[in-house]
Amino acid sequence: MLVRPAVARWLCLLCSLSVGCARGADAEPEPSAARGPAEPQPGPAPSETAERAPDAAPIEIPSTYEEPPADVVDIVDAPSTPSVTVSPTGDRVLLAHYDALPSIEDVAAPFERLAGLRIDAERFAERRTRMYESLDLVDIASGKKTAVSLPEGIRMGPPRWSPDGTRIAFTRWQDDGLRLWVVDVATGTAKEAAPDRVNDVLTQGFAWLPGGNGLLLMTVPPDTPAAPRRPRRPVGPSVSDTTGEKATNRTYQDLLQNPYDEALFEHLATVQLLELDLETEGPARPVGAPSMVLSVDPAPGGEYLLVEQIRRPFSYAVPYYRFGLRVEVWDRRAKVVRTVADLPLAEEIPIGGVRQGPRRVQWHPQQPDTLVWTEALDEGDPKKEVLYRDRVMLHAAPFADVPKMLVKVQHRLTRIAWTETPGQFLVTDYDRDRRWTKTVLHDQKEERVLIDRSVRDAYGDPGRPVYELRSDGTYVIPVEDGAIALAGSGATPKGYRPFLQRMSLQDGSTERIFESGDDEFASFVDYAASGDMLVWRESKAEPANLYAQDSAGDRRPLTTFADPHPQLTGIEKRILKYTRKDGVELSGTLYLPPGYEEGERLPLVVWAYPIEFNDKDTAGQVRASDNRFTRLRGTSPLMFLTQGYAVLDGAAMPIVGDPETMNDSFLPQIVDSAAAAIDAVVELGVADPQRVGVAGHSYGAFMTANLLAHSDLFRAGIARSGAYNRTLTPFGFQSERRTLWEAPQAYMNVSPLFAADELDEPILLVHGEDDANSGTYPLQSKRLFHALKGNGGTARLVMLPHESHGYVARESVLHVLAESFRWFDTHVKNAKPGPSGVAPAG
Repeated sequence: MLVRPAVARWLCLLCSLSVGCARGADAEPEPSAARGPAEPQPGPAPSETAERAPDAAPIEIPSTYEEPPADVVDIVDAPSTPSVTVSPTGDRVLLAHYDALPSIEDVAAPFERLAGLRIDAERFAERRTRMYESLDLVDIASGKKTAVSLPEGIRMGPPRWSPDGTRIAFTRWQDDGLRLWVVDVATGTAKEAAPDRVNDVLTQGFAWLPGGNGLLLMTVPPDTPAAPRRPRRPVGPSVSDTTGEKATNRTYQDLLQNPYDEALFEHLATVQLLELDLETEGPARPVGAPSMVLSVDPAPGGEYLLVEQIRRPFSYAVPYYRFGLRVEVWDRRAKVVRTVADLPLAEEIPIGGVRQGPRRVQWHPQQPDTLVWTEALDEGDPKKEVLYRDRVMLHAAPFADVPKMLVKVQHRLTRIAWTETPGQFLVTDYDRDRRWTKTVLHDQKEERVLIDRSVRDAYGDPGRPVYELRSDGTYVIPVEDGAIALAGSGATPKGYRPFLQRMSLQDGSTERIFESGDDEFASFVDYAASGDMLVWRESKAEPANLYAQDSAGDRRPLTTFADPHPQLTGIEKRILKYTRKDGVELSGTLYLPPGYEEGERLPLVVWAYPIEFNDKDTAGQVRASDNRFTRLRGTSPLMFLTQGYAVLDGAAMPIVGDPETMNDSFLPQIVDSAAAAIDAVVELGVADPQRVGVAGHSYGAFMTANLLAHSDLFRAGIARSGAYNRTLTPFGFQSERRTLWEAPQAYMNVSPLFAADELDEPILLVHGEDDANSGTYPLQSKRLFHALKGNGGTARLVMLPHESHGYVARESVLHVLAESFRWFDTHVKNAKPGPSGVAPAG
């Protein structure tokens, strides 16, 4: 096995950043205004010479989008499975059908990039590319399905149940804005609840009041002026300052850049709160003055509102949720009863740290009109040595006294959950140094540790508490005979076996109530009003459907979703286990195409994503299931099955070591993991070692480029939406905790850009032109392609218009599949045997 050493290449970072630099005298001169253009320029534009004739035909540019074979297009176009939610009362199920593949015209709709958000400025709305199109209600007792009566062609935002389960609310998207609609669950009818335009730029646009008979709406103020006009000429330079304080921020995208952005953001984020009474059906009542409301939460008793508001100054360095924040308690007439926090702009949060001051402010579900929140005791710095990192505070109405401390937490608090028993709650914290989690039961003055494990220990995961939504809008954990219910994914050496179990609050012992069978994948969803369990059930041959399961274990279907692609029922899958040369156990799910004959050697696609672990025992655990129905959708790597490839999906790529330094061995670990994966499939008699390709998305794309640069295991690769120059993410990436200046060698060693001269296998780079993900700027793929081109590599760069980190438009999805099939058909499936630089596995 040939593994190339990682050698640091100290390239000029300025070139990677595309800025000017002082260059040698023999450098090729750049075009400049003083020197004149490098090439002759075309003549004046037509508008400068003569008007176009009125009857002249418009210029039509033909589409260059491609499609894969027709049978694959049919699979892509198969109906999507709707989202499923159970009513709070457990008597009905809502099926919300959505458009899984919007058109490129929808995805290309204009939007503003402001403060880390993407905003549909015409509608005062969050940019959405996928919309809900229809709703069905299923009565759990009878199994009867009723279609909610809706206007034809309606486009909806996410629907939300009222806390009493009698209504469902959603926003209807129209050309002039969003309107609130409400469904009467009993009749299955829906209608517009208020004529006011809803604003969901910073919020969901509405919040249910306790009881479900009313809502709070975030609306466009009626006297909102026209949006500020973009200046035709600059009003001045954009200026930012740093004054000696460290601000180790991630490379956020879509930030504010100038005073015009600030003005437009404030214009679009400002809302008027309205209270709407659904019983009287009268006009909504204004609550307070317009402001930039980040969240509003009614108290369970209905007397107060918890309101969070963004305030100036804004920042050009961090997103909106790090702007100044005022947290207040209002009465129902918007009088400020208590200011809980007035937090300044937070540009200087340490890597892995939290904001100072109250955070996670919420209403206490066990005590009327009482606030609970968390505060850092380490100044938000995870590296600071303290006995306790957080504390939980309480403050009861009328909020005139001093807040009281409820409990101190040793490590960073991740969750506080309340049972239905007064004075009883669970606190879960996270030890960053060990990647360890602990859950402690607090019962009056007693404390008991219930869970104490590595967060990466999938086999030891006891599951998550099952909550109940009460009519006052609060969530609590039901307690029965001194025990709570936990639902878990059930990772085992044989694959996932989801379960529901009872955990004793006295000693932490558990008892299984339900567990998936060995020939199925069945997971607990919720309890029905009758006491039956609602279970998602699927198998290798049967698509997922919802069932009601009684105490005897008998099931009856509540949905009947059909196989979306019956032509692929011959797909075979199995969990494949193998071992890395350092003893780390690995696994992946091997898929074989329909019609595969035993002993046939196939081209192989390895799809993977690296994950960090502290120890080899948890790294080697199986995190897959061979009992799930194989659903092909979108740009899934499983689409290669239709082209006669074997696919090793989720091939384990663990990075094992000290959390502070594990990336120092990133390269040899991914190479050894990849080699072990290929050897395993070859030894099984399935894969042709001379025809193996590797692919991945995001961090998996980063891995793909590195595998091609630092090994000769693969014939070619496909890297989607990746980052390839880690000096452009200088304050950390993925789980890296060091900065570029603390570990420059590590940053450059793992950057494929610096190994572009050794990346000599063909690579297909795909990236959305509007990628919003932190760190994976589209520039990353462009610069790697530029480097490969300059070093004589074989590469293709596909930039998808209007797409973000994932690809959603139907045209984009089909084009990526067509490009991917052609790339691997050319460079993997049909490649000539034994090329130089490609060594057989093993």
